[in-house]
Amino acid sequence: MAVDGGTTFQRIDGFGVSEAFGQANSIRNANSTTRQRALDLLFSTTTGAGFSILRSIIPSGGDSIEPRSPGSPSATPTYVWNGNNDAQDQGQVWLARQARGYGVTNFYNDAWSAPGFMKTNNSEANGGSLCGTPGASCASGDWRQAYANYLVQHARFWASVGLTPSAVGFVNEPSLTASYSSMLVNPTQATSFLAVLGPAMRASGLPTKVVCCDTLGFNLLPNYVSSLAGNPAANSGVGLFTSHGYSGAPTSPVSTGGRPVWESEWSINGSTFVTAWDDGSQSSGLTWAQRVHTGMTRANLNAFLYFWGVSSTSHDSSLIGLNGSTLTPTKRFYALANYSRFIRPGATRIAASSGDSALNVSAYRNTDGSLAIVVLNTGTSSASTTFTVANAGLTSGTVTPFLTNATASTAAQTAIPLNGGAFGANVPARSLVTYRITR
Repeated sequence: MAVDGGTTFQRIDGFGVSEAFGQANSIRNANSTTRQRALDLLFSTTTGAGFSILRSIIPSGGDSIEPRSPGSPSATPTYVWNGNNDAQDQGQVWLARQARGYGVTNFYNDAWSAPGFMKTNNSEANGGSLCGTPGASCASGDWRQAYANYLVQHARFWASVGLTPSAVGFVNEPSLTASYSSMLVNPTQATSFLAVLGPAMRASGLPTKVVCCDTLGFNLLPNYVSSLAGNPAANSGVGLFTSHGYSGAPTSPVSTGGRPVWESEWSINGSTFVTAWDDGSQSSGLTWAQRVHTGMTRANLNAFLYFWGVSSTSHDSSLIGLNGSTLTPTKRFYALANYSRFIRPGATRIAASSGDSALNVSAYRNTDGSLAIVVLNTGTSSASTTFTVANAGLTSGTVTPFLTNATASTAAQTAIPLNGGAFGANVPARSLVTYRITR
């Protein structure tokens, strides 16, 4: 295998999860031992996954910052906020504070919907569109500016307690009508609103990026990118593009004019809770290791997020199950940990190649000079191989393998010396190994 730091690809913003829809409170309300263990699993860079991005829902119902209509779009809103209340935003303020204690600074806050009184169906749920966007005329008027102000104010509230959002999104899965918070926004409507939100966020003075558009799949995102490109006012205000993997996996790059692209939510919405590494299911750890590898190397993703990290609802939308005081990490959790713990924010993906089709390899140079080489052996036999490392600032040092498979969970293995920019290793069958190289 050859690793060459002379050829570089995308910058890595990080890996992450969400604890929306009350799961942050599930952690907060657990006993102290369980709570600490959950936080360590999620955010520790020594014993956990070291997730570096936390995605939180911006509530749009009775628990939002504007629970009652002011009467018209131009009327002065009455915002409600108590940043000293740990339960604010469904416990997500508390969780973000805890994550910050582990060094997390990348907070992505995303609204699933505008408040109901701003929408055509007068409900935060069951679809409906934002009043004032093309094709969404309402007797109450045009709520685009009011919604932009609402999102900016929410970001200001978070900033006031030291949790300045890195990014704010205005919609989630805009092609989906759901019984929970949801809003229908086609590309033309998104462009219309973003032409308002972008200037409003810039005027706030916050460094927060405006996001488009958390589409249901990567097959849908290019339509939004293309629509924005035709409107300079809207396009210039967007700093980040996001999509989920449900209806279309990230398998090829999306052209965004150099702006980052995140896979911002993906999971298996199964009714069971699968913990296996290699059972052939869509929930297995090996499946998710392949998905991360493909996303990073073929779609050039800047970030990869699962949906729930810890969930008290035992199904496959979570990486870790919480039942009373018992936490059960799945193998897909450890598959992500093999990436997230060792590939840190600001890392750069560098060239890596393999002469064995069963060995999927990618490599990353961290800002501290360390390297992470991640190898997934999809074959049924172990593979002995020699790694050569060139133009990466390291010709000697220590290589520590971390193994995940049916019997190991991001487990450190015997260290290997790096001599003359090379080392030899054996990659077990059906296994994921991250080789961390330091001086």
